Amino acid sequence: MDAMPSLDASTLTNRQAPWDSFDAEAYLKHNYRSLRADDRQILSAVRDHFAAHFAGRSLPGAGLRGIDVGAGTNLYPALAMLPWCGSITLFERAGGNVRWLRSAVQDYGANWDEFWEVLRRQPAYLTVVEPRTRLAGAVEVVQGDLFTDLPERAADIGTMFFVAESLSAAYVEYRGAIDHFAAALRPGAPFAVAFMENSLGYEVGDHTFPACKIQRSDVLAGLQEYTADDLKVSHIDVPGSQPLRDGYTGMLLALGRLRD
Repeated sequence: MDAMPSLDASTLTNRQAPWDSFDAEAYLKHNYRSLRADDRQILSAVRDHFAAHFAGRSLPGAGLRGIDVGAGTNLYPALAMLPWCGSITLFERAGGNVRWLRSAVQDYGANWDEFWEVLRRQPAYLTVVEPRTRLAGAVEVVQGDLFTDLPERAADIGTMFFVAESLSAAYVEYRGAIDHFAAALRPGAPFAVAFMENSLGYEVGDHTFPACKIQRSDVLAGLQEYTADDLKVSHIDVPGSQPLRDGYTGMLLALGRLRD
């Protein structure tokens, strides 16, 4: 029998990517088994951004609705929203990731404790006495396609980490993902969006997934029309000599607030 042809990540669209075969455990092991230096920088910046936005507001669990679009096997965006949220939707397409999320949020693994320790350096997070219990009670995992199923104006705070540029090689779909994320937020909502800079695609287990090669100018082009004048886009350097993906030259983190 002939071998299956390998997929070219540089041409795959979102519909062509093998999402049903996404290996959640392999991705978790490669990316989040321990806290990397670049994720530490991102987490610290997101923590301070949300804390500054909500400074002086009631805590804990202010009853706001949060959303993390394309959650994958990454719990730290949800943990970063936890002090202010009564409910958090983890929105995800891949079935393997959905199953992992539904199990993990009930009692997440010890590897996430060092992520929480970074958050606890900001006083707002000290109001969450038991983050495992709070997360289990707040989170709903929803399976869906962000292009067709993402609810509009549904969240008071939102995150989307390594999704818009990592679901298709087509620039129009990169921009479309940002458009739908912005539409899911309510006016004035603070947000954090992270991207892989210059990614050429990535391997998860035995499968190839697409990426759109983007830079800081592309992030600004996608987000500026939706955000207030406080949009900040920062570059996070590659730690050491082991990049996570082919072509990857760092991470880009966008922090801002949806226009009123």
